[in-house]
Amino acid sequence: MKKYLGILLLGLAALSPALAQNKVKLTIESWRNDDLKIWQETILPAFMKKYPNIEVVFAPSAPTEYNAVLDTKLKAGTAGDLITCRPFDKSLELFNAKHLESLNNLPGMNNFSEVAKAAWSTDDGKTTFCVPMASVIHGFLYNKAIFRELGLSEPKTEAEFLATLQKIQASGKYSPLVMGTKDQWESATMGYQNIGPTLWKGEVGRKGLIAGTQQYNKGGFLQAFEALAKWRPFLPRGYQALAYPDAQNLFAQGRGAIYPAGSWDIGTFRQMNPKLELGAFKPYTFPNLGATQCVINDHPDIAIGLNAASKNKEAARTFLSWVASDEFAQLYANALPGFFPLANVSYTVSDPVAQTFLSWRKECQASFRTAYQILSRNANPNNENDLWNASAQVLNGTMTPKQAADFVQSRLASWYGPQKGK
Repeated sequence: MKKYLGILLLGLAALSPALAQNKVKLTIESWRNDDLKIWQETILPAFMKKYPNIEVVFAPSAPTEYNAVLDTKLKAGTAGDLITCRPFDKSLELFNAKHLESLNNLPGMNNFSEVAKAAWSTDDGKTTFCVPMASVIHGFLYNKAIFRELGLSEPKTEAEFLATLQKIQASGKYSPLVMGTKDQWESATMGYQNIGPTLWKGEVGRKGLIAGTQQYNKGGFLQAFEALAKWRPFLPRGYQALAYPDAQNLFAQGRGAIYPAGSWDIGTFRQMNPKLELGAFKPYTFPNLGATQCVINDHPDIAIGLNAASKNKEAARTFLSWVASDEFAQLYANALPGFFPLANVSYTVSDPVAQTFLSWRKECQASFRTAYQILSRNANPNNENDLWNASAQVLNGTMTPKQAADFVQSRLASWYGPQKGK
């Protein structure tokens, strides 16, 4: 008996390493430290239930430190198997440095459109190196209780939008339009880039800037600065000193009626004031200018790629294929309302305001922020930073729309070949 027991124990001891070797551990690098609990309690348990031999750990860094931390780890060979990818140039830089692998033949990549993949593909669009996870959509949030009190309805055109702001202002009770210009970026991101795509016809205008066939100081791009200038009388008192968190607080407290937004703000307001009656309407059209087809900024925000130095590539590819699936889309969309999966798969969103934003994909054409692909590769002048500056100055009244448009265009033309001399 002892003899057989000894043999059995020796056999199990020999087998244990083999069993342990079958279990693979993957680590995800990310900047989304706010999402740690969601990954630990919702997303990763769902994957590991389906693939019990693959353990996945979500190991985020601070958002502002992520790029530097990741670069250091990649150079030292200590980075995780999976790399969360920021859109456009930073991730392209990682791919060109051979830190990210091509995912062209990954099962599930056919679930993504060319527009969805553009933020994580080479300039010629031939190679994609990260699986798109989610985008954010631009639009407007509003306080339903205030709209009800003042007898207002959701505006669909610029004329209706301005008339709505005037009615709110006439009541003397609320700030019509809640946004500040202190931080500058909101003026461009939630202002100019929110209403502009409808005027410059989305992808037509955005690609025209890259090709050099369209300019910031002509056509729809100039009209967008002119439209933005009309917001100025309706901003809160002292808006020039109002930072992003200040504007969020003002709106969350019910002191303002309309908030130019990105869908990423939905979750923030749910936490700040669960009783706030949120509504949303899409960027308005401009029938008087012939811009009747709505275009939304469905901006690619986050993706995930494979570390070329990973020792667990097969398991990592299994995880990435799962990220491209409808199961992941369903989990992610509801764990993080306002972050919308980019895969063309079936999923439902439970948050009603997030569902409203998502419904605009069926009604409107889609594009993304003009400065993010190629046009901001120069450090100074930088197209994205120039748009922040110019948009804030238009709202502050320190630049006319034409001056702002000329400023942005001349700065771009000073270094970007296809725009030189235009």
